[in-house]
Amino acid sequence: MTDAWTWTYENAAGAAVTGEPTTETAFPSQSDAENWFGEVWRELAEAGVAAVTLHRDGEKVYGPMPLDASV
Repeated sequence: MTDAWTWTYENAAGAAVTGEPTTETAFPSQSDAENWFGEVWRELAEAGVAAVTLHRDGEKVYGPMPLDASV
């Protein structure tokens, strides 16, 4: 069985955010998903993403995690 690690993205009002730089890509591991996030979180925040949630095979692992460093 192959794991699928994915992110969902929310704006400050809790609505879903889609489009660049978000991705619907399924990552093969939690490490891969978190490494990608570590590379693009600033771009996500600039695009209006206020929080992210990590999922494994559709089940929530953690989140929503705010992108505002002051929180």
